[in-house]
Amino acid sequence: MKPPRFLLLAALLFWGWQSQMLLAGGLAGAVLEAAAFSRWRWELEEVDFSRIWSFCVLLVLAMAAYVFTNNEAGGGLSGLQHGAILHNAAISSTQTATTVMRWLPLIFFPFLVAQAFNLRTSIPLASVSLLVRRRQRREGLASKVPYLDVSYAYFMVCIFSAGVHTNQGSYSYFWGQGILILWALWTLRSRRYGVQAWALVLVAVLALGFLGQFGITRVERLAQNLNAQWLARFLRNKTDPLQSATSLGQIGVLKLSPRIVIRLQPRAPGRVPEYLREASYRNYRTQKQTWLAVGSRNDFNSVQPEPDATSWLLVAGKTNTAVVNVACYLNGRSQDGDPEGLLPLPSGSCRLENFPAEQSVIALQTNRNGAVLVTGSGRLMLFDARFGPGATLDVPPDASTNQFDLRVPAEETNALAKVIAEMNLAGTSTGEIRSAITDFFASHFSYSTWQGLDPAATNGTPLTRFLLAHRRGHCEYFATATVLLLRQLGIPARYAVGYYVHEPAGSGYVVRERDAHAWCLLWNGHNWEDFDTTPGSEPAVNGPFAAFTQWLGDVRSWLGFQFAKFRSQQTHLRPYLLWTFVPLMTVLLYFIFFQRRKKSWPTGKRLVADSRGVIPGQDSAFYRLEQGLAPRMPPRLPGEPLSLWLEKALAEAALADQRSTLLGVLQLHYRYRFDPCGLTDDEKALMEKQVTDLLANLAATSPQAVGVPR
Repeated sequence: MKPPRFLLLAALLFWGWQSQMLLAGGLAGAVLEAAAFSRWRWELEEVDFSRIWSFCVLLVLAMAAYVFTNNEAGGGLSGLQHGAILHNAAISSTQTATTVMRWLPLIFFPFLVAQAFNLRTSIPLASVSLLVRRRQRREGLASKVPYLDVSYAYFMVCIFSAGVHTNQGSYSYFWGQGILILWALWTLRSRRYGVQAWALVLVAVLALGFLGQFGITRVERLAQNLNAQWLARFLRNKTDPLQSATSLGQIGVLKLSPRIVIRLQPRAPGRVPEYLREASYRNYRTQKQTWLAVGSRNDFNSVQPEPDATSWLLVAGKTNTAVVNVACYLNGRSQDGDPEGLLPLPSGSCRLENFPAEQSVIALQTNRNGAVLVTGSGRLMLFDARFGPGATLDVPPDASTNQFDLRVPAEETNALAKVIAEMNLAGTSTGEIRSAITDFFASHFSYSTWQGLDPAATNGTPLTRFLLAHRRGHCEYFATATVLLLRQLGIPARYAVGYYVHEPAGSGYVVRERDAHAWCLLWNGHNWEDFDTTPGSEPAVNGPFAAFTQWLGDVRSWLGFQFAKFRSQQTHLRPYLLWTFVPLMTVLLYFIFFQRRKKSWPTGKRLVADSRGVIPGQDSAFYRLEQGLAPRMPPRLPGEPLSLWLEKALAEAALADQRSTLLGVLQLHYRYRFDPCGLTDDEKALMEKQVTDLLANLAATSPQAVGVPR
């Protein structure tokens, strides 16, 4: 069904006005409306429409890739994690989609031009529908090809795209689209009801729409004013800088995930840190088996970036040459809804460098226990860390009271005293104590992720049972026991959590979730040192199937990492991606304008072209009859059906009595020419005989005007 004249022009002008592309909309509308005043037409087939449709879809993909890779405001998909969840994400994360939707009328404009200037002003539905195309292939030539006029669909696209813009509180779009829809529906209104009833219903619909528009605007403004802090309460960091709840005393298997969470690339071969620390804690609560940082969130102090805005100095006056590139993810949310998390840093990190400018670190804070908290515009953090032995971010123990770094819970003192007596310490220096504790755990304890119920040792705390009874456990047992043993011996110590680095991957290293680790920080009188007494405990991959699934997980993780770098504009892949569309669009344009697809005819009962390329029906005997009738009547007009042309011939008195024979020959000719099953030999012989008889009768009536039949 054709839309009213100039409706598409008005819709495109309206779209151009709302999208600030009035000139483009006016020119596009003028081209479409010019088809009604021009006699110039194409003769496009289904394959041509399919190619033009594919070209338009490719334009959508190309524009989406271009806008996404050049999206400065939202930073691609990373905009989903920027700003308040209900407001900033609605603006930043949808910029790519809204831009593409705003340009839809121009993207699909070539398809409408092809329909408007085609001989048949409708398109085959198979060119845009895979289901119809599949059915057509299954049924072959016997299927009826449905045609469709997409003008109204394009009209709705224009109305939809005109509404893709920032809500300024104006009602121009609402009334504009109301007028255009009224114009479109006027010619489609039912004649069963009068104009008054139709107008009354339309006014009611417009009133309801206006109330809906007004209500949505108010809800949107209310949502924009909501503070996202209430959502942040449900999104806690993976590692809490204030406390660490251990798994001490829990029965069962400690789950170990092979998912890659950190990637390391040392700038110099072999200079890779052994530990990546996220936080440390000072106070152990036996009742809940929890370590506390002793402080509050307010203990974090902001660190200002260097003048280049890509580097942060953590420890002043310290120079280290070891540099490692760290790629990690922020797993929490700030109170404003931004991605936030603790950075896993090498021990002794003094400076963070080369944060990409596009990465936009919003804030970087540190606390006195050595934790570095970062708030960013995206989840992925990619930077260089300078590290080495010496001073750290951690404050030294309190020299006057050592209130926390020497505190030992009363519930654990008896077990610690028995263990110290069992170690038979030969010296009292820090180095000698350190060696004795290391040897004691290595020779008398074993690493295990399984904790079962020990009926022989049901009394005492989980740590007491670990030290005196079963003597097996995971890193949290060893780290907690080591910290408390050192404190019992008068050496300040703290509990640290982070990751153990040990798995090479190419020229760098990968860290998995199962590499999460806990160890001890020991005060050597000048600085804090890592002290790990956990026996060797690298998780094994059990069996070939587990190894294969881990490999698949690593591939998926690598692809996700590359995509995260891409959307954070930290890779050089974007120009190559854009250039891939150039050859694709060139090839598609060639097929649309210069290449014709060869026609194939079904085999079997249906007729096929012979070796000379003759199309079935071209040798029909009716053409001899048409040639014989031509001198006796006006010439056949271009596009005039044979049935109408024969009606003119039957007006002659000499042919009036041959009406049934002529129409019968025409019917056989149509079947021979267009029916996939063709004619049988008897039917072709019958048509040949009837044509010969008709030509003989015409020759007898006017022999000078009719060719003699062969």
